[in-house]
Amino acid sequence: MLVEKIRRFTRRGLRPVQALCVTALLVSACASGPTGNGDPGAKPLPPGASCQSIQGDLNKMVSRGVQGSVEAQAAGRKLSPAQKADADRYNQLLAQYLGARCHVV
Repeated sequence: MLVEKIRRFTRRGLRPVQALCVTALLVSACASGPTGNGDPGAKPLPPGASCQSIQGDLNKMVSRGVQGSVEAQAAGRKLSPAQKADADRYNQLLAQYLGARCHVV
């Protein structure tokens, strides 16, 4: 498709350099994607929370073995109510941490 456009331009009398410039412009416009690339930006943390406090909570949960419950829940296995609550809390904290872009320094 792109090659056909270049051929059409060169048949109309445009010089190859001009055709190359037009092609480069078309490719760069397509590569940029939609305006703003759909990124909503960082989400604010809940009041009283910081990246460090969320990271600390996540680390405590990992040391208690909650990550295994999260993986079991994702695999569709049954969990006790306490395990399910821990897995849900872990996923909530992780979503806050990533949504606020705490992992990007």
